Amino acid sequence: MNENSSYQTAFEQRKAAVLLPTYNNAGSLAGVLRDVLCFTHSILVVNDGSTDNTPTVLAEFPQIQLISYKQNQGKGWALRKGFEKARALGYEYVITMDADGQHFAKDLPALLNCIDKHPNTIVVGARNLQQENVPGKSSFGNRFSNFWFWLYTGQKAPDTQSGYRLYPVKAMENIRFYTRKYEFEVEVLVRSVWKGLQVAFVPISVYYPPAEERISHFRPFRDFSRISVLNTVLFFIAFLYIKPRNFFSLLIQQGKA
Repeated sequence: MNENSSYQTAFEQRKAAVLLPTYNNAGSLAGVLRDVLCFTHSILVVNDGSTDNTPTVLAEFPQIQLISYKQNQGKGWALRKGFEKARALGYEYVITMDADGQHFAKDLPALLNCIDKHPNTIVVGARNLQQENVPGKSSFGNRFSNFWFWLYTGQKAPDTQSGYRLYPVKAMENIRFYTRKYEFEVEVLVRSVWKGLQVAFVPISVYYPPAEERISHFRPFRDFSRISVLNTVLFFIAFLYIKPRNFFSLLIQQGKA
């Protein structure tokens, strides 16, 4: 058995797949897919209303499972649709990667192996945000997000905005989510912790191209506004319901001891 087939077997045994949401990433998508195919053929792609030649690129990869719709809905919606499709196909875990070439397929085994050590855990690939070419807004946004995650859950986190993640989609089946854009990647962590799931972190490599070559669909004003609204909602839920619930649950447990 060669190395590639052993990785495919590992994905099959753990009922895991790779999930790639994509929006106008035609220039990098084929390279990402070829790299992932070196590790597994269990790939789901969500074409989130791309207007470039993404459909032409995807036609070169008939072995993938594809979800496609015409109107762009946002990364959060694409991930939610991908989770639903994965469960329908019998997968219990998905590893999400960005389709812009920022993530490296060589890190897939590091996340996949976490299933054995941390079942029913969201594992986030933590980036080194001190490296060259990291956008200032990414570093600031991550620190901002990490603070709010700690406030809502009591857990410290090094990187709550990385899109390279292992999700236990079967264990998450009954968790309701409401957001559709970039803010989903914060909501999914917080709500999952509130439902009793764990969050763990493993280091990954990441590539940031020079500023003149960088393509981003993040719209600072709109997306930060959405994140602010989400934080307001989560704040009230956390301090009016979650934290009092946990406090009284702890008192009850101590009373039974």
